[in-house]
Amino acid sequence: MALHIHEACILLLVIPGLVTSAAISNEDYPADEGDQISSNDNLIFDDYRGKGCVDDSGFVYKLGERFFPGHSNCPCVCALDGPVCDQPECPKIHPKCTKVEHNGCCPECKEVKNFCEYHGKNYKILEEFKPSPCEWCRCEPSNEVHCVVADCAVPECVNPVYEPEQCCPVCKN
Repeated sequence: MALHIHEACILLLVIPGLVTSAAISNEDYPADEGDQISSNDNLIFDDYRGKGCVDDSGFVYKLGERFFPGHSNCPCVCALDGPVCDQPECPKIHPKCTKVEHNGCCPECKEVKNFCEYHGKNYKILEEFKPSPCEWCRCEPSNEVHCVVADCAVPECVNPVYEPEQCCPVCKN
């Protein structure tokens, strides 16, 4: 058995000698001057600096090519110094906007708030309501709730009583 292992070692030593440098030529794998090879274990990555632009997904664009890089969706042109993107003057978003979409170059308002929220309840614009016997409120066009609290006169008795569903104290005696 020792003899067979020795013959296998000789055979392995002979095989690398059969492969010559002419068998693998540089014409089979043309290299770009930007290629970077640090060892046989690493992959070859091209250097696109000055040759193109890369978007968010890793796609490479040629110099002068127009593209949309991703999150902004504003058009860009690939230049030597990198992407040059159009930044148009976008219309302002309405302050009552409750749903904004960023699908295009400029954000768009898709839903404007047309109600007021007060203590977990929604009220229509200009709707009046009484959250308690002492409060009178109204939903303003600004989507804010303005309330007025009743101003009670000072009772003329010593021990005034607060009745249910009444705001101001009353004198019983």
